[in-house]
Amino acid sequence: MMRRLTVWATLAAAAWRIGAGMPQSPADDPSLPRLEAALSSAPDDLRAGNDYRMAIIRTGQYDRALAFFETLATEHPDAANAHLNYGFAYVDKIPTAGSISQVILANRALTEFSRALELRRSWIGYYTRGNSYLYWPKIFDRTRLGIADLEEALRMQQADEAHAYHVRTFIALGDGHWIMDEAEKAKAIWRAGLEQFPDNAALKTRLGATPSALKALINDTYDSSRRVDTNLEELWAR
Repeated sequence: MMRRLTVWATLAAAAWRIGAGMPQSPADDPSLPRLEAALSSAPDDLRAGNDYRMAIIRTGQYDRALAFFETLATEHPDAANAHLNYGFAYVDKIPTAGSISQVILANRALTEFSRALELRRSWIGYYTRGNSYLYWPKIFDRTRLGIADLEEALRMQQADEAHAYHVRTFIALGDGHWIMDEAEKAKAIWRAGLEQFPDNAALKTRLGATPSALKALINDTYDSSRRVDTNLEELWAR
């Protein structure tokens, strides 16, 4: 259970996973300077930042990304999405780091996610930070913070046009209550999600699982040894 301490968050309950393994050593990518130039011109462009981070993941140049986003956020302190992508860049590096460094990276990611929300309230901001808190053991008393953030994300999506990715809030919020030993609340949220997303496999699996199977599923979902997929491409899918 302690392994949940070090991983992200966001973007969801059946976490957005990257299937491929990481390269063994950094590789050159000629697109990186172009992507950095584009972001320097538009630091608040969430999609451009996402494209850059995906290129970084392919090449394994995590320190390059962190140095770049540090400069970008320093030069453009009011660019909320620069801070959001900076937080994701910390998350992207977590699987390659040692256990102590992972804790430091996870904390720094939360700092950037919080700064992004201070600058601009957004569904992705609350969902991301809320989901991040679920990876910490209950002893750190952060699960309740995650639940509060996910409840805010749920309120925001209920006032917005429906999107397929909104199902992630129901999954993660239910997971948060389950982690807090609030099984009935968890099931109620999962059922509410299934009413809106009747074909969602993650919700069906949770509602149909035995207690022992559900425990194994959620422990696996928030297992820091598995890479969290921070690709936000689903936000722009049609």
